[in-house]
Amino acid sequence: MDGNDRSITGFTMLAHGIFHTYELSIPLFIVIWLDVFDVSPFVLGLVVSVGYGLIGLGAIPAGVLADTWGSRPLIVASVVGMGGGFFLLALAPNVFVLGVAIVVWGAAASVYHPAGLSLISRGAKERGTVFAYHGVGGNVGTALGPLFTALLLLVFDWRLVVVALTVPAIAVVLIGTRIEFDEVHATDGGESAPLRSFLEDSRLLFSTGFLLAFVAILLYGTYYRGMLTFMPDVLADLPLFEPYVVFGVEAEPAQYVYTGILLIGILGQYVGGRVTDHVRTEYAFLTVLLALGLLALAFVPSAGLGIVPFLMICAALGFFLYATAPIYQVVIAEQAVEDVHGLSYGYAYLGMFGVGAVGAAIAGGLLTYATSAALLAVLSGIAFLAGASVVALLVSHRLRP
Repeated sequence: MDGNDRSITGFTMLAHGIFHTYELSIPLFIVIWLDVFDVSPFVLGLVVSVGYGLIGLGAIPAGVLADTWGSRPLIVASVVGMGGGFFLLALAPNVFVLGVAIVVWGAAASVYHPAGLSLISRGAKERGTVFAYHGVGGNVGTALGPLFTALLLLVFDWRLVVVALTVPAIAVVLIGTRIEFDEVHATDGGESAPLRSFLEDSRLLFSTGFLLAFVAILLYGTYYRGMLTFMPDVLADLPLFEPYVVFGVEAEPAQYVYTGILLIGILGQYVGGRVTDHVRTEYAFLTVLLALGLLALAFVPSAGLGIVPFLMICAALGFFLYATAPIYQVVIAEQAVEDVHGLSYGYAYLGMFGVGAVGAAIAGGLLTYATSAALLAVLSGIAFLAGASVVALLVSHRLRP
């Protein structure tokens, strides 16, 4: 990578890590909030779905702004808003105020992916490699953020832990305002798409294979959110992970298995990004989606086979769950012309985090009124449907004149 690629890589890795630190620490707090606010998984799932959903709903305007104003100011503003919104969680006296705080966080978080990914797609020469490192940065936050959270929760009240998690955002903002890079280094340096072309650009995007890729990403987002939102709670219900006491403090092994799944995702992100430099992206996308469908089916039955087989399934789940992200990010870049990459990622994350947020509500409803086995069966079907959309995308390419 050249110097510009390295600067973009470092900046986006840090911001991506902050995003996922917050996003995937929330499921650890959900276990606590169920007791503190005396609500059912269904109600809390709906509350969290609204906040997570805003990440997707705000992605469209964020993408348009990234195409018009550039990515750096949007990424910095997003990190400031995420830190501030997350801090508000510590002040929540009830589930209603909690919901407002999550909405504030979600609105700020919605800006990051369209701005960050369009920065990489237009500014980085070695796009696939930078996407891979960007994914690794996200998964460092994904794994170490929740791990740090779980460790702090052993000795501190959850509100103090929330406040502590806002501190890293300050460092990212300071770095983001000082680091130097060219945002259009990998393009011809032409003008960004004007706001007035929004409808025309949208129509153009959805008249290509982008539509089928969008459907696959939407379904993957539903799987992703449904799988992870209540994962610590699902694991805690398994006999394999009964709480135990260490030096007078009750430890929850389910929390550490959850963070282990996320940690394995670091390897998945890196491998997924590098694979796109060597393998046709649609084939890679289809492979990971089929693997996710099979792993969802195997998840609950493997718990009855003992701790080692179950942890192997958990590790595979973490790997494929996160290998998917850099793969579909490259698919999007391939399906859209460069001057609307911000808009294309806006739509992609509308599907991934906006519509996909319904996965949290689905998970909460099935855990409240059915079983974890039913939830995993539904998620498996969703992954297979996403795979079918990728197959349709491959067929459309072959039929294209």
